[in-house]
Amino acid sequence: MPLAGVIQPGLTDALQRWLSELGSVGGRADKTLSAYQQDVLGFLGFLQTYEGDGQGVAALSRLSTRTMRAWMAHERERGLSARSLARALSAVKNFVQWQADREGFDPTAVLMTRAPRFKNKLPRPLAEDAARAVIDVVEEQTDSDWVAARDVAVVTLLYGCGLRISEALSLTRAEVPLTATLRIMGKGGKERIVPVIPAAQSAMDRYVALCPFELAPDEAVFRGVRGGPLSARQVQKAMASARALLGLPATATPHAMRHSFATHLLSAGGDLRTIQELLGHASLSTTQAYTAVDTARLMEVYETSHPRAG
Repeated sequence: MPLAGVIQPGLTDALQRWLSELGSVGGRADKTLSAYQQDVLGFLGFLQTYEGDGQGVAALSRLSTRTMRAWMAHERERGLSARSLARALSAVKNFVQWQADREGFDPTAVLMTRAPRFKNKLPRPLAEDAARAVIDVVEEQTDSDWVAARDVAVVTLLYGCGLRISEALSLTRAEVPLTATLRIMGKGGKERIVPVIPAAQSAMDRYVALCPFELAPDEAVFRGVRGGPLSARQVQKAMASARALLGLPATATPHAMRHSFATHLLSAGGDLRTIQELLGHASLSTTQAYTAVDTARLMEVYETSHPRAG
């Protein structure tokens, strides 16, 4: 992950060491590290201009509340959303704290900087009948039996096991036939065990039986029509076609099937801690978003159905 630009070498070296440590010790994914890199590089670039040329690592020890506010105002003026700025601030705080631990300076001015407020977007799950209909329609969108079986298997894993697309597409030939549980390596190298419903086992068995390609045990089991690994884009296209046929909103994406898995479990009486483990969320607060979804749906039913609500 090369670092480039006009930023002082001492700062870029420190940034590279921080990113390397996050990757090797913290287990952060490459995509996350890339986002952190861009966020911190943006901040350091602003610092060079705001404080003047020649600012090295020592500039981090002199950061003030005024400088942090100026950077945040600059980012907002150039169109950065409150959500993106909050993420960037989190990365900057992490980096400065890491450097402070090594250089022995006080990072309070940075750590006390408040992130802009923003409203969390609620997950957009499908209704239970819509989720089932998606699986049925996906099967009917192609004349190829094995492609139809493949798409059904992928979508069933998303909805039946709560997998991310990347997790489903990373399954290898050696993992099929699926057993009663599946070991998944999720974001940040976090491992979890998820139960596999019989419908997912059957869908995978049917797909493997029809797949025309011979695969080595360590190869991805899901394949494209030319034999290469199936891409997330192809799954997204299948979902787009299904939602168009069913008249579903644009929010009916592959990830919405995972949201539906969590929301429907919660509606059926599942507890948050269990759902957190099944989804592989690092924080319970992430899983708690589904309680808001459930409450919002309950209020919608109440307001449209209760005789005194109007």
